[in-house]
Amino acid sequence: MLGEAKADFRTANNSFRDTVATADKEGNRIWLNPQKPKGKLYNARTILSIVYLLVFFTLPFIKVNGHPIFLLNIIERKFILFGQIFWPQDFFIFGLGMVVSIVFIALFTVVFGRVFCGWACPQTIFMEMVFRRIEYWIEGDASKQKMLKKAPWNAKKIATKTFKWTVFWIVSFLIANTFLSYIIGVDELYKIVREPLSQHLGGFSAILIFTSIFFLVYSWFREQVCTVVCPYGRMQGVLLDRNSLVVAYDYERGEQRAKFNKSKERTEGDCIDCMQCVKVCPTGIDIRNGTQLECINCTACIDACDHMMEAVGFDKGLIRLASENNIAEKKPFRITGRVKAYSAVMVVLLGVLVFLLASRTDVGITLLRTPGQLFQEHPDHSISNLYNYKFLNKTYQDKELTLKPENFDGTLKIVGDTKLVIPKESFASGSLFIYLKGSDVSKRKTPLKIAVYEGDKKIETITTSFLGPFSNN
Repeated sequence: MLGEAKADFRTANNSFRDTVATADKEGNRIWLNPQKPKGKLYNARTILSIVYLLVFFTLPFIKVNGHPIFLLNIIERKFILFGQIFWPQDFFIFGLGMVVSIVFIALFTVVFGRVFCGWACPQTIFMEMVFRRIEYWIEGDASKQKMLKKAPWNAKKIATKTFKWTVFWIVSFLIANTFLSYIIGVDELYKIVREPLSQHLGGFSAILIFTSIFFLVYSWFREQVCTVVCPYGRMQGVLLDRNSLVVAYDYERGEQRAKFNKSKERTEGDCIDCMQCVKVCPTGIDIRNGTQLECINCTACIDACDHMMEAVGFDKGLIRLASENNIAEKKPFRITGRVKAYSAVMVVLLGVLVFLLASRTDVGITLLRTPGQLFQEHPDHSISNLYNYKFLNKTYQDKELTLKPENFDGTLKIVGDTKLVIPKESFASGSLFIYLKGSDVSKRKTPLKIAVYEGDKKIETITTSFLGPFSNN
C-alpha cells in the first residue's frame, strides 16, 4: 500500500507547475506573510548576511592612500577593483570576467542548485534579513501580520503601517546612498550632502529615484523579483540535472502523509502534513511537490521540518539538501562528466584571466601615424613621419616616460614639450616626429619598434610603421 502511495505521489497532478504560488487562477496576486524561520541553517544565513551587509555598507568608504578601494564610476568610465584602476581600454578583461562569471554560475548551479539565491543574492539578503526582520519587529509574526491586514483602518493600524513604511524608507535611503557611492564615489556623495541642493540636482534626484525603487521593491514587489523578473529561476530547467544538489523532500520516506497521532502505531510515511515547510517559505511554494522555479534554496523549510521531526521523535532530514538520484535511488552524491567539463573550462578561463591581470601594464599606449599625412623629405636626406600619441596613466602617481628607438637608427622629437609627463589617473596626448636616414628606408612601409621607459625600466614596446617614398618590396 505504501509503495502504491509513493507511485501515486510521483505521478500526481502537476498543475502547480502551470502557475506561480503568488497568483491565483484569475491572475490576482496572493500576498505572502511567511512565518519567521528559526534553526541552525537560518542562524548560519544570519551570520553570512551580517558579513555581507558589513562589506556592502563599508566597502565604498574604505580608502588606501586617499584613494577608494572599490569604485564603479560608469559616468567617467573609471573602475577601481580592490585598489586597481581599470579604464575603457581594459574592458576586454571585464568581458572575459563576465564570461568566467557565467560559466561559474552554470557550474555552481549544476552542482549546488540555486543556493546562491537563498544565501548570497542581495535581493534575498535585504528582503529576508533586513526588511522582513523589520516587519517581524514592528508587526509581529505571520499570524499577527494577517490579523493586522484584516483589521479596519483604525488609529493603531495607521500608526503601525506608517511607522513600518517610514523605517522602510529610511533603510531604502541608506541603501540608495551606499549604492550611489559605489558609482560616483564617497567624495562626490559628501558634496551632495554638504553643498547647496541647487548645485547637485542630478545627484539628489538619483538618490530619490534609487530610494523609491528600493522602497517599492521591498515593501510591495518583494518575492516577485525572484519569481517574475529574475531569469535565474528559469535557467534551472536547463542547468539542473538529477545529480544536482537542491532542497528536496524525501518522498520515499515521507509518503504516505498523515497527521501525527501518538496514541496509535504509525504505518504511514514520516511526513505529518504539518504544513510548516509551506508556512515559512518566502515564495509560498510547497517543496513536497518537488523542485520548482520559485524555490530559492533558502533552506527555511529544512529548519522547519527538522524542528517538527525532532518534536515528534522522527529522524531529521525529511527535507534536506540532496539530488533526485539521492532520493529516488538512495545513491550518494557524485561528480558527473558535465561537472568535470565545466570545471575544466572554468580552470582555463580563470588561468587566462589571471594572466591578463598579471600582464596588465600601468600605462596604456597608443601611437598611430597621423591620418592624411605623408612622409616629408628634408635637405639632409632624412625622412620624417608625423605620429599622434596617447598615453593613459592607470596609477595614482604622475609618470615621466622616455621613448627610445629599438630596431632602428633614428630620432624621435615630441612636438612642443620636451618631456613626456602623464598625470596620475589621466592621459597625455600630442604629436611626435620620427626621423630616419633616407638610406635606411628601403620599403614603402618600414616596421619600427619603439621602447617605452620609465626611468631605467622598460615598460613596453610599441610597434608601428614608417611610410617612405619607395614602392619596391
